[in-house]
Amino acid sequence: MSESFTAPKGTRDVLPPESARWQALIAEFAGRLNRAGYGLVQTPLFEDLAVFERVGESTDVVRKEMYDFEDKGGRRLALRPEGTAGVVRAFVQHRPTTPWKVWYVTPNFRYESPQAGRYRQHFQLGAEAMGTDDPEIDVEVITLAWQLYRALGLQRVVLLLNSLGDPQCRPPYFETLREYLREHRRDLCDEHRDRLDEAPLRVLDCKRAACRKATADAPRMVDHLCDDCRAHFEQVKAGLGRLGIDFAIETRLVRGLDYYTRTTFEFQASALDAAQNAVGGGGRYDLLAEALGGPPTPGIGFGMGIERILLACDAEGVFPAPEAAVDVWVVDLTDSGAALELSHQLRDAGVATDRAFGGRSAKAQMKAANRSGARLAVIIGEQELTDATVTVRDLRADREQETVPRDKLIDRLQELLHP
Repeated sequence: MSESFTAPKGTRDVLPPESARWQALIAEFAGRLNRAGYGLVQTPLFEDLAVFERVGESTDVVRKEMYDFEDKGGRRLALRPEGTAGVVRAFVQHRPTTPWKVWYVTPNFRYESPQAGRYRQHFQLGAEAMGTDDPEIDVEVITLAWQLYRALGLQRVVLLLNSLGDPQCRPPYFETLREYLREHRRDLCDEHRDRLDEAPLRVLDCKRAACRKATADAPRMVDHLCDDCRAHFEQVKAGLGRLGIDFAIETRLVRGLDYYTRTTFEFQASALDAAQNAVGGGGRYDLLAEALGGPPTPGIGFGMGIERILLACDAEGVFPAPEAAVDVWVVDLTDSGAALELSHQLRDAGVATDRAFGGRSAKAQMKAANRSGARLAVIIGEQELTDATVTVRDLRADREQETVPRDKLIDRLQELLHP
């Protein structure tokens, strides 16, 4: 007996009809981003290891979760753990005209314990806008993500907002934060007790009760912003207010990567378990292009996990899978091969069409038609073949049918399908 294989731990197969829901989500996202002037970008699944190390060597993404390897040429490479670094590398390499606005849909890879809606290979929708530090591009990017959730029917998604400052105001804040954390070192969790000097912001992001309690009165970045960063943040908040987008300031929000500056944001779905309720987020990364060898170029973007979004939709009972993959099912009761010709003619005319194969009986074909979810059956028998007609049967409850000339079929189907 041959060996049987299953998908690797932390991965999963997405099959029809569930995959139709993915298609609908991606199409909704792509349409919204295209209308805002964003174009599709595709970057490699793997990059030079150093590209992803720039997202923050002190982060768990780089230290613990990356799939990195040496190829047969001795090059150190890594599978993509997140979307932004590869897009910024592409910007640095190709130097497109700015502002450069792009979107993507891609698998990411992280070696971590599988969680609800988060897998070792998980899929992400994302957008990046590079070349301007105008606060209104921050508002645009956040709004595009927000509007997607609303378009899907999600009502229990909240927007959290913070600012992480810039190279002028962040260093003195870091030192103030380190001093506070050193005073409370013994109260921190084991991991961050030893890492507070290296990565003080990671302590604020810790979800363990010890760190949460110890940092309850920690200095806040928003209270230490320089004048420029404070003005930028105020304009972002004002812009969101003008568009009627509610938000809450969350001073612990630092995200999981080191490249963020100024605006950071996260969307949380309260319908999901609190420990795993993030359905998207991002922020500004004005220093990343330079870190990857390019000219100083401001940028902002977001990523949102497809699996986590659909979990939130399930929790709220919205955005179901499309009801049917096809509109018409061709039933051929002859041995003439008419179904082959007719199904392709209908598809060429834009009618979603399927059929049975293998010379099945009339009863089996009609059973398949009913199971398919198609609205209409187009039936070809010997008499229809002789008369150059077809029988069009409504597969809904009334089961009405009519005879239609073959040369009028496409027009009649369009009338029935799109009254």
